Amino acid sequence: MASGTKGNYLRTLLVLGRVSNLPTVWSNCVAGWILADGGPVGRFGLLCLGATFLYIAGMYLNDAFDATFDRQHRPERPIPSGAISVTTVWQFGILFLCLGLACTIPLGRTPAVLAILLAVTILVYDGVHKIFAFSPVIMAACRFLLVLLAASIGANGITGLAIWSALVLAAYVIGLSFIAQKESTHIALRLWPVLFLLVPLLLAGIINTGLYQNVGFLLALVLIGWILRSLYFAFWATHRNVGRCVSNLLAGIVLVDLLAVGPGAWWSVMIFSALFFLALVFQQFVPAT
Repeated sequence: MASGTKGNYLRTLLVLGRVSNLPTVWSNCVAGWILADGGPVGRFGLLCLGATFLYIAGMYLNDAFDATFDRQHRPERPIPSGAISVTTVWQFGILFLCLGLACTIPLGRTPAVLAILLAVTILVYDGVHKIFAFSPVIMAACRFLLVLLAASIGANGITGLAIWSALVLAAYVIGLSFIAQKESTHIALRLWPVLFLLVPLLLAGIINTGLYQNVGFLLALVLIGWILRSLYFAFWATHRNVGRCVSNLLAGIVLVDLLAVGPGAWWSVMIFSALFFLALVFQQFVPAT
C-alpha cells in the first residue's frame, strides 16, 4: 500500500471516530474522578482508555447504522464516499466496543455495571437516533453515564454533586444535540434548545458560595461567552453554519466540566484548559460532526 494511500486510510479512520471530540470525553472522565475526590492514577488511566474505545466504537457504529441516510444527505462521509466498506466499519465498531468493556469491567462491580449500561445506551442511540425525535436525550444519557462511571472509581464513589453535575452536563448535551439534528437539513432552527445549554449556569449559581462564588461567576461568564459565540454561527451569521456552531458547543463540554469542578486546584484548571485547547486544535484536522 502506497504511503499516500495509507495516509488517506488513516484519515478515514480518524474521521469515522470523530476523534476531535476525544478531549471532551477525557474531560468528562477528569470531572467525574475529581468530583469523587480522585484515586489511583493507574485505575483512572484505564478508565480513560476504556472511555476512549467506547466513544470511538459509538462513532463507528453510528456511521454503520447511518450508511443509507448518509448516502442521501452526507455523501462526503467515509462509507458513502467509498473510502471504507460498511462491513469493515461494523467490524471496527464491535472490536472497539469490546475493548472498551475489557478496560472498564475489571475496575469493579459498580464501574462494570455502568460500563455495560453505557455500551447498551450507545448501541440504542446509534440504532434509533435517526427515527426517534428525542434521541438527544439518549445521547445525553451516554455522557451522564460516563461521568458517573468516572466517579465510581474515585475515592468517595458517586457523590450527590457528581450526579447533579452529570445531570447538568446531560442537559447541555441535549441542547447541542437538538441543534445538531438540523445540520444536514434546511429546517429553521428554534431557540428553545438554548435553554438546555444554560442549565449548567443554574447549578453553578446554586452550589458556589463564599470564596468560590466570585470565581464561579467568572467561569460562568466564560461559558456564556462561548455559548453565544457558538450560537452566532447558527442563528445570526449571514451564512448559517450549523456544523461550526455544533463543533464549538462540543468543545464547550470541557467548559461545562470545569464549571462543575470549579477552581479547587490550579492543576485541574490547567488540565481543563489544555483539553479545551486540544478540542479546538483537533477540530482543525478532523471534523467534530
